[in-house]
Amino acid sequence: MEEEQDLNDLMLERRKKLDELEEKGIPAYGEKYERSHSAQEVIDNFDKLKEDEAEVRLTGRLMAIREHGKASFADIEDMSGRIQLYAKEDNLGEDLYELFMSLDIGDHVGIEGVLFKTRRGEVTVQIESFELLAKALRPLPEKWHGLTDVEMRYRQRYVDLIVNSDVRETFILRSKIIHTMREYLESEDFVEVETPLMHPIAGGAEAKPFVTHHNALDMELYLRIAPELYLKRLIVGGFEKVFEIGKNLRNEGISTKHNPEFTSMELYQANANYEDMMDITENLIVSIAKEVLGKLEIEYDEKEIDLSPNWTRMTMIESINKYAEVDFSEVDDLATAQELANDHGVEYEDDASIGEIINEFFEEFVEDELIQPTFITEYPIEVSPLAKRKPEDSDFTERFELFVAGNELANAFSELNDPIDQKERFEEQMEQREAGDDEAHMMDHDYIRALEYGMPPTGGLGIGIDRLVMLLTNSTSIRDVILFPHMRPEK
Repeated sequence: MEEEQDLNDLMLERRKKLDELEEKGIPAYGEKYERSHSAQEVIDNFDKLKEDEAEVRLTGRLMAIREHGKASFADIEDMSGRIQLYAKEDNLGEDLYELFMSLDIGDHVGIEGVLFKTRRGEVTVQIESFELLAKALRPLPEKWHGLTDVEMRYRQRYVDLIVNSDVRETFILRSKIIHTMREYLESEDFVEVETPLMHPIAGGAEAKPFVTHHNALDMELYLRIAPELYLKRLIVGGFEKVFEIGKNLRNEGISTKHNPEFTSMELYQANANYEDMMDITENLIVSIAKEVLGKLEIEYDEKEIDLSPNWTRMTMIESINKYAEVDFSEVDDLATAQELANDHGVEYEDDASIGEIINEFFEEFVEDELIQPTFITEYPIEVSPLAKRKPEDSDFTERFELFVAGNELANAFSELNDPIDQKERFEEQMEQREAGDDEAHMMDHDYIRALEYGMPPTGGLGIGIDRLVMLLTNSTSIRDVILFPHMRPEK
């Protein structure tokens, strides 16, 4: 309560200053101010600007004021960084100097002045004139650390960005990562496309959708859980290489790895398979790390990660054998699989198949062990309803997932292009829905129809951009790489 009272008192004081500005006819929310340089440009080009005796015009947020009688120092900050200001009553005149000293931390100002360096060598702008561009009616927090403020940092991201420059840098890196990804794919002749966000049938992933209603058509629609089935329709239509970077929405819980609204990149390539997708995934991420970070050896959550090429590849069966010391390669009956699960404390549903039990073993014993980049291949058919079966073993699919630091970053298949097989798998998924699994796939008759026109052998890949950004910025929570993560309502 005391903290709230202090805040209210400070806000009342700022409102009083706002009233005083209005009485004097001084705009508190000014017009566009043409600047000549950013703060960092002035610092970088000081010698040349000083030699030319150039006046500079800057804009920024006032972040500090150090009063020394009739001469004072201050700092303003823009997107590029901070720069020091010097205000002197003899130079500005009594009224303008008084106005400058009445400004508050957080106010936006436009500054015109000349450059010099202090005795300590700090580049400084001596103010010749200034304008108030926007009055801040709320004070910035003096302390923005500790668990008690974490929720506020996410909820009031605008304040987080003002006071934490490292947070801004994370999102600048995110932009560069997506830009570099797009450039790489376009250099490989992939065409960027856009597919619908509202679907008549939820498909492309095993997830619970958000449901909405279209009033004019009087029909129920589902917000996109994945763009997969629409992108593959484009392969049917004759596109050979397509990708989409966009939002997916899933009606699921919130954790350090999950947000209901997240960003993915999905691509599809005709006449390719999951091994080609492994090559693309590795080359793409290596290229991004080199371009954005300038290195392949990074730190994530106190772990040293080496992204250098030739990442490990192993089948799911091999990985379970390695980390759980259980060999499923010879297990071909459900009773034996159940016995192994019981012996190792692995939980499974009563109606779980062998493949589903294998997947439970993997999640229990293997995922957290995969620190260095590792492709896990050949997933059971039961957990891969859109992937092509392996010709030599129809119980497993041509599928992989990429794991780094125990997190799944990518998922890819040799895409199932047999319409009869696909229809049967949709039917199996529908049975699971009827049994209560609301994440199982719905039947999509139009997609089956598309496959009946013939889809060439195709490789498909999805990369979670939020998780990739987490890895490359050493962020251990997905909420640290999403500007406005979903939050519970404020109390």
